[in-house]
Amino acid sequence: MIMRYKNIILLGTSHISRQSVESIAASVDEKKPDIIAVELDQKRLHALLQPVRPSVSWHSLRRVGLNGTVFALIGSYVQHKLGKLVGLAPGSDMLEAVKLARTRRIRLALIDQDIEVTLSRLSKQLTWREKARFLLDLFRSILFPRQEMKRWGLGQIDLSRVPPQQVIAKLLHYVKKRYPNVHRVLIQERNEVMARNLLLLSHQDQDKLILAMIGAGHEEDMLSIIKKKYHRVEVAGVSASKTF
Repeated sequence: MIMRYKNIILLGTSHISRQSVESIAASVDEKKPDIIAVELDQKRLHALLQPVRPSVSWHSLRRVGLNGTVFALIGSYVQHKLGKLVGLAPGSDMLEAVKLARTRRIRLALIDQDIEVTLSRLSKQLTWREKARFLLDLFRSILFPRQEMKRWGLGQIDLSRVPPQQVIAKLLHYVKKRYPNVHRVLIQERNEVMARNLLLLSHQDQDKLILAMIGAGHEEDMLSIIKKKYHRVEVAGVSASKTF
């Protein structure tokens, strides 16, 4: 889904969707943005450009905590499993946007929160109840994958395409209800960060068109934040995000 406010265009994508890769290329051709913004931080960009198998080290455990490390490993495993089903590497949408920015010499902005900050926050905020529910859901998904896909509202989803907006809304509602702290840290807090970074870019370069590629499900909340705060952003002496 494409949403726009002022000089900011939000394009919702799926990280394992061939449709998203094609949509990104088409949107860049059509909109001709001055800035391409992506749902990445510097560490995740580096991981996309130089893919390595995720590993655990004492250093990473100290930085992000045990909960965050385990969550990241499981999340990476699940994404790669789903990616194999559609024949596309996870993050192909963001990688396509980065490649287009480089080949067409369009300014690239990384607008997401540092992944280590996000995982560290998750380690600290995750409750014992959420951990127990997570283990239960993981156990169910291994033993009864089809039933679990239906329970999450994903039974008829074509993974090669961006899920319909109503399915995304239903899924986010379920996550918020069952895992409130996970939803707050991974969705709400990052939406605030990404919206703020886009606002700063927008105010610093008001004559530039910004095309932001973000995961489907982030657009509506981010657009609401942007509209609410557009006229109240202080930009003096503040850096919006990592740009290249």
